[in-house]
Amino acid sequence: MPDVIFAGPEGRLEGRYHPAKSSKAPIALMLHPHPQHGGTMNNKVVYTLFHIFARRGFSVLRFNFRGVGRSQGEFDRGEGELSDAASAMDWLQLYNEGARSCWLAGFSFGAWIGMQLLMRRPEINGFVSVSPPANMFDFSFLAPCPSSGLIVHGDQDDIVPEPSVSKLVNKLAQQQDISVDYSLIRGANHFFTNRLENLNEAVDSYLGKHAEGAVDPAETGR
Repeated sequence: MPDVIFAGPEGRLEGRYHPAKSSKAPIALMLHPHPQHGGTMNNKVVYTLFHIFARRGFSVLRFNFRGVGRSQGEFDRGEGELSDAASAMDWLQLYNEGARSCWLAGFSFGAWIGMQLLMRRPEINGFVSVSPPANMFDFSFLAPCPSSGLIVHGDQDDIVPEPSVSKLVNKLAQQQDISVDYSLIRGANHFFTNRLENLNEAVDSYLGKHAEGAVDPAETGR
């Protein structure tokens, strides 16, 4: 799993990259939670998502937003972080020109950034949004949501109350031509403490059914 450094809008950005064996493998970008609340690319939820996609045969990149770890720059209230995510997607696509599909996954603040990137990048085929902070940030830009995907949330989340997320899901579900699945994990808090295996099962199952180019981990020995 190589460490990578690539150019961002405010200087270098630090990442971890898992290249798939096939040049046509799908690609996926992982986005971490809020930088000012301890969020990094090594967050346990982000780490779990990274490895789910890797086991499914994706080339996967997770990285630190500006001002986190070895990434240069300072926190920019989401605007700069969206630009960072776009640069990360550019880098991932540059090294995977033959990718058959493109996905992104974000946790908490990263889910908010990811959904904004989804609106700006029509080549993104699907998304996984974990604990989207629908009570803290405006998601009204998803009008309409351009791609189908999965939203995962914990029913014991005391940071993002479940009703705010189910309201977002219901709004997106009314749109035509897309399908947004909702997986509510019983007993899970915002960080999926002692529930990471349940998160793993929900996301892995979804990718197995909906991601073009995904492989069965049993076939790869992972």
